[in-house]
Amino acid sequence: MDLDLNTRERLPDALRVLFESYPRETWEEHRNFGELIRFWLDRHLQFRRMNAMLLAGAEGYLDGRLDAERYGRETGRTGQMLLHHLHEHHMVEDTHYFPVLTRQDARLERGFTMLDADHHALDEHLAEFAKDANGLLRALGAGNARDEAGRLHERLTGFGGFLDRHLTDEEELIVPVLLHYDPREFRT
Repeated sequence: MDLDLNTRERLPDALRVLFESYPRETWEEHRNFGELIRFWLDRHLQFRRMNAMLLAGAEGYLDGRLDAERYGRETGRTGQMLLHHLHEHHMVEDTHYFPVLTRQDARLERGFTMLDADHHALDEHLAEFAKDANGLLRALGAGNARDEAGRLHERLTGFGGFLDRHLTDEEELIVPVLLHYDPREFRT
């Protein structure tokens, strides 16, 4: 069973025990699909969109559609939001959600351990993103940042793949647990 974020292609079969009973296309119709799940999935969509915005900004700058000042401003703002909100999101999951969800179904414990390990792997990718983004912002201030924008674009392309793999696997593990068990700790 491949649990490594950098190499796995999907949620391992052994961790799909509830997902098989609760496929994605049925989630919104389920009686336990509530505001918590909707909010949480919206956050995931927001992270995907921020990465796409950063990629589009790099592409716009590299092909001359976006001037340096605007590109720097948008990259700084969106990059900071992505870093802050993703770290905050992972902290809440690791300290609150995962412990409660792990207690619901012991068969999935390895899955929550995997997701926690993903968070650490993503932290490394985020640190590299921050380094490249800061290098880009310095180079923009100096007047020419094509190399740095290309490097950041490459970083975001790779990161986007890891982020989507993690978010998809997380959704396919967690939403079925919430639908099936409806933990009282998360009821409003």
